Amino acid sequence: MRSLKTISKRPIGIDLFAGAGGLSLGFEQAGFDIEAAVEIDPIHCATHEFNFPRSKVICASVVDVTATEIRRRARLECADIDVVFGGAPCQGFSMMGKRALDDQRNQLVFHYVRLVAELQPKFCVFENVKGLTLGKHAQFLDELIVALGVAGYQVRLPYHVLNASDYGVPQDRRRLFLVGARADQDMPNYPNPVKQKTTVWDAIGDLPDADQFPELVASDSVATTWLSESIYARRMRGLAFDPSDFGYRRNFDADVLTSSLRTGHTALSQQRFLATGNGDTEHISRFKKLHPDGFCNTLRAGTDSARGAFTSPRPIHPFLPRVITVREAARLHSYPDWFRFHTTKWHGFRQIGNSVPPLMGRAVALQIMAALGQAPEKPELILQTGDARLLTFQMWHASQHFGVAKNVIAQRTRKPLSDTATRSIEEAYA
Repeated sequence: MRSLKTISKRPIGIDLFAGAGGLSLGFEQAGFDIEAAVEIDPIHCATHEFNFPRSKVICASVVDVTATEIRRRARLECADIDVVFGGAPCQGFSMMGKRALDDQRNQLVFHYVRLVAELQPKFCVFENVKGLTLGKHAQFLDELIVALGVAGYQVRLPYHVLNASDYGVPQDRRRLFLVGARADQDMPNYPNPVKQKTTVWDAIGDLPDADQFPELVASDSVATTWLSESIYARRMRGLAFDPSDFGYRRNFDADVLTSSLRTGHTALSQQRFLATGNGDTEHISRFKKLHPDGFCNTLRAGTDSARGAFTSPRPIHPFLPRVITVREAARLHSYPDWFRFHTTKWHGFRQIGNSVPPLMGRAVALQIMAALGQAPEKPELILQTGDARLLTFQMWHASQHFGVAKNVIAQRTRKPLSDTATRSIEEAYA
């Protein structure tokens, strides 16, 4: 499959904190080829490999990789890379007399800057939480901008906090973006909001109710047929032309409902869900019930393995007495229906909640493409996604597949729970 790379002359992108691939997809849809994706979590790496068969997934921490290794493994030894992008987790902030980039908790950001300096792409994009712009946190951003300057990159200021709902995503989700340019390149702009808004019901109103399919108790997919009327839903299914999507088409069956494993709720929970008004928060679970004519609240990832592996509270369906499925969350995040996630709800929701909505990423990436002075083109090549077994891996399978230690992601040491505690957890996270 890697031989396909020689067919394309599209601009080259590298994703440094790839996750399942939200930013990767956004940049691909803007006309870039994502030749390398660096990600530490083997489960996410497997999902990225499934969805991006042309990309080289490098399962490693950015702390441990060099530009030389990335170039070698992605066969980019002599290439002038067009853009490096990613959202590095940030946890430590400056105290008196101490630089934030010297804080061990921020080593991932330090290595983001290091790899940009080593790879010397024409452009770089940094994405993160909006809170990084507030109070003492802003000092961190100032240091990052200075560090990028030392690496040879000027950042477009002021930096922008963008809302995904301004770019066709049916979700209120605000994220910080910094865009930078090498000295020999034109400075890109931040994207302007689009006029057309997408509502919750535009996004998920056509999807069949997962609870009507017994198969979805044990499996995350089922063959069925349904009608999609909104332009957004039709584009997500690949049934309508999207003039700003320059990504590869995937060979997939639009009559298979995927990523839709059912969630069981008690009768009492279902009664509470039905009694909650659209746009309100259910008072026991603290789940928000989606308003069909509004935006989804920010979808979050939940806790990691080291902290108990709980799924983040999920929104309640606008009309059905249950929380949304992974596929419904994917629609609300602007992932097309061909894009698949890990078959478990926990991993699936984490992969969505941790990612940048592709339409939001596409808006930023199109500005980078404009600064390159190139007109993006839609490839004729239709890609076949990877082996579906990649989506079922447990951690030891995934780590073995990528040749890394199975404890690369910290696991929680659990103590036995009482029956009462177990029931409470099951009710809250069902």
